Amino acid sequence: MPYEAWKDNEAIEKLVKELQDSGANVLVGSLDKLINWGRSNSLWPLTFATSCCGIEFVSLGAARFDMARFGWEVARASPRQADFIMVAGTIVNRMAPVLRRLYDQLAEPKYVIACGSCAISGGPFRKSYHVARGIEDIVPVDVYVPGCPPRPEAMIYGIMQLSRKIKVERFFGGRNRQERQTEFFKDHPLD
Repeated sequence: MPYEAWKDNEAIEKLVKELQDSGANVLVGSLDKLINWGRSNSLWPLTFATSCCGIEFVSLGAARFDMARFGWEVARASPRQADFIMVAGTIVNRMAPVLRRLYDQLAEPKYVIACGSCAISGGPFRKSYHVARGIEDIVPVDVYVPGCPPRPEAMIYGIMQLSRKIKVERFFGGRNRQERQTEFFKDHPLD
């Protein structure tokens, strides 16, 4: 895809500038690129589909959209074997601890994609007493995919954005993701 076709180039450019400003040497920078290239091109999702967005995610594995061409075809049912969790659908308050537990069981580094308006803001149920008003209060979200439900093309675009984000991360040195997650969980208790 051409560079201009991407919507969120400013955030990626900011990450690249941080990498360049930190002064990573050539060897470490090359290893970072190699490792992150491998990580970003073999993402394995953990599906957490609770409603209509889940049907759209299932269609990604079909021949028409074929997520196997991107290296994402190994959708896992176990969080210990997945790289990111794709939350597709409504999250009720009773399900929030389950989502947090699944997130905690993901191997490091772990990522989250919020699919659909229900996962992002509660969707049409946002004023209900039993629906979580977005999962960003439960787990840290890396990519948001809007829509109700989002089209499979939008989900592919969201996973591609996550892949771009992983490609520019620092594997060696830099600020640790676990430190950021610890700070997040201090600010967002699940009680």
